[in-house]
Amino acid sequence: MSIIIFVIVLVVLILVHEIGHFLAAKKSGIRVDEFGIGFPPKIFSKKIGETRYSLNWIPFGGFVKIFGEDPNEESIRGPDSKRSFVNKKRPVQALVIAMGVIFNILLAVVLFSWGFMAGMPVSDIDPLVVNKGYEITNAKLTVINVLPATPADKAGLKAGDEILSVATRSDNVEILDSENVSQFISSHKGEDIAFVYERAGEVKLAEIVPEENVVPDEPERGAIGTLLGTVGTLKLPIHRALIEGTILTGEMTVLIAVALGGFLLSAFTLSADFSQIAGPVGIVGLVSDAAALGLIALLNFTAIISIHLAIINLFPFPALDGGRLVVILIEAIKRSPIKPKIVNAVNTIGFILLILLMLVVTYSDIVKLF
Repeated sequence: MSIIIFVIVLVVLILVHEIGHFLAAKKSGIRVDEFGIGFPPKIFSKKIGETRYSLNWIPFGGFVKIFGEDPNEESIRGPDSKRSFVNKKRPVQALVIAMGVIFNILLAVVLFSWGFMAGMPVSDIDPLVVNKGYEITNAKLTVINVLPATPADKAGLKAGDEILSVATRSDNVEILDSENVSQFISSHKGEDIAFVYERAGEVKLAEIVPEENVVPDEPERGAIGTLLGTVGTLKLPIHRALIEGTILTGEMTVLIAVALGGFLLSAFTLSADFSQIAGPVGIVGLVSDAAALGLIALLNFTAIISIHLAIINLFPFPALDGGRLVVILIEAIKRSPIKPKIVNAVNTIGFILLILLMLVVTYSDIVKLF
């Protein structure tokens, strides 16, 4: 089931990206030869007007064949060359290339806004509550984060789990809040503590023994490695949801851009830690975790991945949209096109390097499983 959800999420993200390119090209009078869902071999195709629409067997996304995007003699000087991508003005070319990224960002806005309308999980210390005065309902003590290789992690606690009760054989927490539970854990170092919690409607039990050396600043304190908080549901009307969805998208875009930029810099200096990033195998697990927490969590996760996809595509790397924008910029500065053979060769090399990077990340994902 995890793989099916992953494929659906991936198809949606890539199709939205390609629809951006498709609509921009059509609006700009550029000929679009094919719009494909999935990758060949073909299951079915039908030509409507000048564009062939196809459904293909390999379900990982989709593609748009834009006439003249990969320049050749026909697209440069052929009978339909006026409708070729390569012969359009540079701003038009840039818009067509950038629209895929723009659509991914817009998708994130839609998904976050949908979440706010349906009911977004929000902590009582979130700026939306503290600074803007929004009220949350159904507030419950919830696991916000679990540190890896800690007692809580080993016991199977995960972010999003709702804590129902905390007790030892002779004592229990009467008022469930983060401060009381934290003090209870600390005062019962070395003892078995029973945590009853709810995940996706299922009540579970975890027995955890608080240990030392979990909290770096307080090595002698008993802890289990969780961050707890009171989380409730924030439901907004559509106009407020759109505003907050847009703001959240902007904030997440900045955070993700900084993080990915830092990773890219470390990769160039050969100091990148590939264990900190997830490839296809790792994302399947993350999608599964998000889906287990419910529809809103899956929507939020999909929005975040959509932003990742947008920013990665903007990197000035051959074969990515950012690399193509760099080519357009260079051609605009020198006021003449770069030779098609050079552009195609550079894109091919870039594509090969991206495949190699994906293989490295996938290998890292597989190693984490063992």
